[in-house]
Amino acid sequence: MKLPLVRINKTPAVRPPSGALSELVGAFESETVAVFMRTAPVNERVILHVVLAMLILAVSLSAVVKLNRVVMGLGLITTSAGSLYVNPYDMGIVRQVHVKAGEVVTLLGRNGMGKTTLLRTLMGLVKPRRGTIHLDDIDRTGARASIMARAGLGFVPEGRGIFPNLSVAENLMFAQRPGRDHRIDWTPAAIYALFPRLAERRRHWGNQLSGGEQQMLSIGRALLSNPEVLLIDEATEGLAPQMRAVIWETLRLIAQKSVAIVVVDKNLDDLMHLCDRHVILNKGEIVFEGSSQALQADPESVARWLGV
Repeated sequence: MKLPLVRINKTPAVRPPSGALSELVGAFESETVAVFMRTAPVNERVILHVVLAMLILAVSLSAVVKLNRVVMGLGLITTSAGSLYVNPYDMGIVRQVHVKAGEVVTLLGRNGMGKTTLLRTLMGLVKPRRGTIHLDDIDRTGARASIMARAGLGFVPEGRGIFPNLSVAENLMFAQRPGRDHRIDWTPAAIYALFPRLAERRRHWGNQLSGGEQQMLSIGRALLSNPEVLLIDEATEGLAPQMRAVIWETLRLIAQKSVAIVVVDKNLDDLMHLCDRHVILNKGEIVFEGSSQALQADPESVARWLGV
């Protein structure tokens, strides 16, 4: 029986016009390959089909990774002696923000304004294009995330990032370690006291928790590295009002233990009561910095930079 000719979808919307991926697709559709597909044994045709498909996938993934690096490479953050200098879009804009021990500072702004890029760069997950990062007068520019964690930074990422197939106790156990100078301010017992819900569900897997419980677990895991600065991205995203209140009260208790907090969130009313100062970003530029009282007295800035 004559086998049908194997073909690739030629829709212009999905086929790139040029480049390595286009050349691979072209090779896959060439007459030589077409003849081979009709005449070669079945096992050889299958092998060739799989190999070419894997090559196309590899080139596609490589292009995505490069694009992701380009996008994330836009981030630039420099810190010096406890101060932050932000320039996520490399536009020559430099502003200074001080974060003191036990102080809670918010990063505000619409989506895509550089908030997450700033946190990820500070944590060592994004390399700064230029500038420097200093923590306690030590140059940490370009340091890996593991080094920044040992230097005193804790990170609660957007989406929580817990391990779904580990129990609550296991998620906490693997993150536990002393802080700088062998400080141990946070232990599993302290986390369970802070979040009694986690103590009740310590044997449950991560994917069996509610969204609020997962956020508690993510915060507890970060605290078990005994950080001096806690970075929180989208602290209450997708949580019910009652659970948001629990998270805000928890952050207030954490700050009372002299842990500095930099938090990103969209619930401005709650942040007004929690935070000492607010920073609004617009395309990487700091367009407002001040206390809750100053922000409340400037509704024009709130409407202009945070309004939908």
